[in-house]
Amino acid sequence: MQNLKNIVNNFRDKKILVVGDLIADVYLDGRISRISREAPVLILEEAGKKVVAGGAANVIANAATLGGKVYAVGVVGADDYAESLKNILSDYKVDVDGIVPDKSRPTISKTRIIAGGRATVSQQIVRIDRESKEPLDKKIESELIKHLEEILSQVDGIILSDYGAGTVTDSVKNLLINYASKNKIPSMVDSRYRIGDFKGIGYVKQNDSELAAHYKIEINDEKTLIDAGKKLLAELNSDGVLITRGELGMSLFERGGAVHHIPVTDKSEVFDVSGAGDTCVASFLLAMTTGTEPVKSARIANYAAGVAVRKLGTATVSANELLTTLKKFGE
Repeated sequence: MQNLKNIVNNFRDKKILVVGDLIADVYLDGRISRISREAPVLILEEAGKKVVAGGAANVIANAATLGGKVYAVGVVGADDYAESLKNILSDYKVDVDGIVPDKSRPTISKTRIIAGGRATVSQQIVRIDRESKEPLDKKIESELIKHLEEILSQVDGIILSDYGAGTVTDSVKNLLINYASKNKIPSMVDSRYRIGDFKGIGYVKQNDSELAAHYKIEINDEKTLIDAGKKLLAELNSDGVLITRGELGMSLFERGGAVHHIPVTDKSEVFDVSGAGDTCVASFLLAMTTGTEPVKSARIANYAAGVAVRKLGTATVSANELLTTLKKFGE
């Protein structure tokens, strides 16, 4: 029987296509100076600024650090954050030829203002988001589709990372779902606000709050979770639905009726859950491209997400980190 470490070793050079909303996660660090005379607010002295890959870009980065050969497809503006994201992903050896610039919209950014002092703990005090609410221009959409049609025959698996910013249009979505189904390659979607639009996708990732919002219910016990998970599986006619549940771990619903509850392996040192879902998606899909059964793929994703939450901010997980964790738990 193949152990989980061998599966992770087989991630290397698997060709993964990630399409979605590329986000620049910006951390602006400030040191508390004094209270303003103009208003009852803190004055901060800028101490540092860091830009990291967020949204679909974080899925891309994780798929790369876990060993995959990744093709990134998405839209950015013509600004400094666009260059920052492309440079970050290029450093991970990601193919960024599918990142299309659109001068009419900014690169999506989420700027977190972090305040602290010599005698205080640094903490986020406000977040400033910037993105266009306009639908994707048809010319830009055509460029995305043209690039997808050129590279689809090269990939082993497809991820759609939909944060609601409009990159995954109906035409893009339909092309990818139909291609994956016809060619029998693993596909997965993580959609924050419109999961019901992805009928026919191979696998679905949602967290329990997103699942509850989709059905306008409260998920407060195992029964309501199971009912909702099975309902989503049937609604989308998918092969599997993976629900992340925070400190309760994950639950996998498979076509045919099997339900697997996978507990958290290590509850110590949970610093930040930001981006852990992206790590989950990247590791699950990579495992599926190796021919691994879904429940083992979900267990690997659970371990990988467990590494991610022990890091501050949006972070990546490397294959070596994952292998070390698997060894620690005898996997």
